[in-house]
Formats: sequence, structure tokens, C-alpha cells
Amino acid sequence: MTEPVGLVVGTVAASPLQFSVGIAPDQFLQLDDVVVTDRPLPDGTVVRIAGVVTNVEAGHEGARYASDVFLIEQGALPAEVSEVAEVTVTRVEPEVYVPPRPGTPVRRASGTERDSALYFDTMAEARIPVGLGRDGQPVYVNFEFVDGTRGGHVSISGVSGIATKTSFATFLLHSIFNSGVLDREAHNTKALIFSVKGEDLLFLDYENSRLTHEFRAKYGLLGLPASSFRNVQVFAPPRPGDASGTPDVRARDRAVSPFYWTIAEFCEQELMPFVFADGEDERSQYTMLIGQVAARLRRDATKAGPDGAVTVRGVEARNGGPITTFGKLVGLIEDELTDEDTRRDWVPASTSIGSVNAFLRRLRSAVRPLSVIIRADLRDRGGRSLTTANAQVTVVDLHNLPDRAQRFVVGVSLRQEFRRKESAGSARPLMFIVLDELNKYAPREGDSPIKQILLDVAERGRSLGVILIGAQQTASEVERRIVANCSIRVAGRLDPAEASRPEYGYLPPMQRQRATLAKPGTMFVAQPDIPVPLAVEFPFPAWATRPAETGTWTGVDSGPAVPADPFATIPGAGADDPPPF
Repeated sequence: MTEPVGLVVGTVAASPLQFSVGIAPDQFLQLDDVVVTDRPLPDGTVVRIAGVVTNVEAGHEGARYASDVFLIEQGALPAEVSEVAEVTVTRVEPEVYVPPRPGTPVRRASGTERDSALYFDTMAEARIPVGLGRDGQPVYVNFEFVDGTRGGHVSISGVSGIATKTSFATFLLHSIFNSGVLDREAHNTKALIFSVKGEDLLFLDYENSRLTHEFRAKYGLLGLPASSFRNVQVFAPPRPGDASGTPDVRARDRAVSPFYWTIAEFCEQELMPFVFADGEDERSQYTMLIGQVAARLRRDATKAGPDGAVTVRGVEARNGGPITTFGKLVGLIEDELTDEDTRRDWVPASTSIGSVNAFLRRLRSAVRPLSVIIRADLRDRGGRSLTTANAQVTVVDLHNLPDRAQRFVVGVSLRQEFRRKESAGSARPLMFIVLDELNKYAPREGDSPIKQILLDVAERGRSLGVILIGAQQTASEVERRIVANCSIRVAGRLDPAEASRPEYGYLPPMQRQRATLAKPGTMFVAQPDIPVPLAVEFPFPAWATRPAETGTWTGVDSGPAVPADPFATIPGAGADDPPPF
């Protein structure tokens, strides 16, 4: 049992849920310290009351005016310095809710007392380390509130560039994969990460060359290996204008595959709604046309050739031949809908010309941003379909795509993975989805296909083993039902105006104020097990987060095989081509 740090004060009323501690002159308490005190009962039972320091105040006792401080320092006025810590109770054992008595010694919790105060002892084998507390000891999250057993999903909020949201999300994945909570399922558990800001997430399987011995020691305290991810596959869109479909990445050259959807897949899978993925579209009158056109394409589009081109039964392409580009497909639809004789084959006769024009206007505006990822003008070598089957961690690089194309990729990919888990019929192994800018894909106002999928993930995902790790600058702008379904809530550095919003009601007033000052790497973690959010500092990433940090590569290259004929990737360069001389 440790030495007391102070006594329960009698000048501030103590309650079963909150009390104050007068700190001894040779001791100190800081915010987030865990303390314990005992309350004997008449029958001999000892009630142990544990809590977390949520405020500390210092002042002069005996002074009446602010200027008295100068007289006190000169010795002309007698006064005593007092420090008082406010403690919010986290646990009472046994559950007899009585206040601690004034004058009762209070000690700093450590070891098993700390574990009990923070409910770590009840987590058993389901605890995952999320960082170090202010006392330098590990802080854990109950995995049962992540994996769907008792709750699911994680919401991470904070200012862009300072709150280190994606760094914490990847550290959380590292902890889940390596802490032992997954047991034998670890190798089959998957993570799908969407990289929307630069190429920082493309180096998860490279050791971080800036990782010092001090940083490695912190991983040791958490019981985690200071290592990078081992099995990562990166997908990137084809480089514009490249006839061979080379992935559009600059700093990574291993385990990278191009991704795109063929025109045949676009028609067969009815992907048209994701072309209109903006939240405002669902409020427009022409939205009924989207499903009707998609249904016609699915019914009448026929695959033409091995690379995903199509012909539409009863319709001739404007430029003749199979449809090999998204632009040609849009042109065909435009020709059909602007002709009064053929329009009725696509949409009801009662459809107004204004709705048709609005639909076509939005569809034409999608040609430029989507043509690079919806196409049939590349030789299909396989391995270009987005899939999580080949690696434990799949990173989809979106940063080079326009906003509209990003929305399309996110929406289609989420639908694909959600349907795959539905058809599997089992929640295990788990699938983690890491998505930044959640306020863009699931805004509070409006509706869209992506938002509906994310709502489905939030409300039904945990029963299917689909766990969302969502990050956003402003939780106040994210659909309420998605945030409400997140059992674990994390806040990094917050904007002062955002911190005052009711979405951060889980943070006590002092922690809201602290969140506006938090340094990179400091997060406030709230979970159902513990009534007070805990401030943690997670370690510096053991994997590279930018090209300058790349050390040893530890991954597996499962990308597409290099063709024996280097010219085989160029459309039209077949064996039957006549020689050029």
C-alpha cells in the first residue's frame, strides 16, 4: 500500500460520487491520477472508493484580497498554501454508496488497485492497450465493446493535422492484431483502410527509421511489438493516360495493384447510384431515374470481349462498336433519353423533360472524374478488383482522385464488403473499416447511397463482424445515429467551438478545455466500462508514415504478376497484329 498523498477535506462536502482531497505539502496530484480511499462501516465492512482526479486547485488560506499575495510572500501576513484535488469516483467495492469521511487518508493507486479502479481487472483477456496514462502505466479498452460482443465501432474526432486521428486508428489496429485478443483469428481478421490524404498510409509495412529506443520501450510497456504491419496490399487508381494501367502512386513500388471497374461490372452490379453519391442528390426530383437507368443497363448490357466492354441490346453506341469508356456509356444514355422515341424504353413516359435534363447534367459532370476508374479500354490482367482476400490490411489510395470519384470508390467498396460478410453467415473473422472524413461520407443533413451503407454498418455491422473505425474533424456534422452507435469515443485536439457542442458531452468540462490544448499523440478515450474518459498518449508509429521514414520493408508482395510479354498490357497489341515494317 502506497504512502498517502493527502486527506479527504471537510470544507467541501463529499458525496458517494465525488470528493475532494487536501494534498499534503510534500506531495502532488495531477489531472488523470487514480486515487483510492477506504470507508469503514459500523459492521466492520471496508468500502473501497476509487476515482480519477478531474481538477486540481491551489490557493492561499487566510488571504482575502488578490494583493494579499505580496504581503504573504514578504512574511507580513500569515497564510497557508493549500492544494485541493477534485476526484470523480469510478468504482465502489462493495457497492455500498457512502461518501468518504473527512480526514480519511487518500493514496495514489498502483498495481492491482489501479486495475480495479479503472475496471481493467474485469476485462480479463479482452483488454487491448491504447496508450500510456499520465502515470506512465498502460491504459486499456475493453475489446468486447469493439468487436460486437457488447458494443461496437470507434469514433475519433479532432482537428486535421494536429489530432493524429489516422495515426491513432492505425495504432489501434496494430494493438488489436498483436495484443492477443483475437487469439487464433488474428491471421484471418481483415482491415480495409481508405487513404484520402496523401500517401502517408501507404507505408504500413515499412519499419519506421525514426523509431528510437525510447519509443520502442513504450511499446514494451504496452506489451506490443515495435514493428510494422506484416501483410499489406495497396490498391491505387490507374495513372491517367497510361495505357498499361500503372497504379498512380509515386513513393511506393511494392505490393501495389491498380483498381478500376469495367463497364460490364458497372452495368451488372448496378453501380449507377454511386455516381450520384453527393448528399444533396437524394433530395432532387430526378433521383427516381437513377434506379430505372441502372435497371435497364443491368438487363440489356451484354459483355463484349475479355476486357469488360459492353453492348446494350437494342441500342447502338454513338461511335459504333462496343462501349469501352465511361464517356461513351454516358453518351449512349444521353442519346437515348433525349430522343422522344427511345426515352420511353428507359424511363416512364410521364417523366418530365426537366427531370431528364437534370439527370443528364449530373451524369455528364461525372465523366471526367470517373473515367479513370470506370473503363474497359485496358487489357484485363486480373488482380485489379478491390478485394480484402489477399492481405490482412488492404489500403485503398484515393488521394489522387477527385472528390466525386472518392465517394464512388468508398460507396461501392463498402457495399461489396458488407454484402460479402452478410453472405458469409458468420461474424468471425472480423472486418475493420477505417474511414477518415466521416462527416463528408455520412453528413448529418441529406441522404446518399454511401450514408445508407454507413448507417447499415453502424446499426447492423457489429452483428455481422463489420466494425467501423471512423474519423472526422467535427462529430457534430456526422449523422447522429452513426455516432450514437459507436461504443468507443476518442477525441484528440479539438477546435474550441467544436468542443462546446453536445456531441462531446462525454467529456467533463475540464477535459473539454484540455482537448483544445492537447498535443499530437494525446487522446481522450471514453468507453462504457469507465465513467470518466481517460487521457492517453499512444506511442510514435513503428511503421513509416511518410517516404522519409521508410526503413526495412517487412511486407509480402502479392501484387499482379509481371507479364512475360511487356507489350501485352497495351490494348490492341495482340499476336495477330501486322508487323510495323
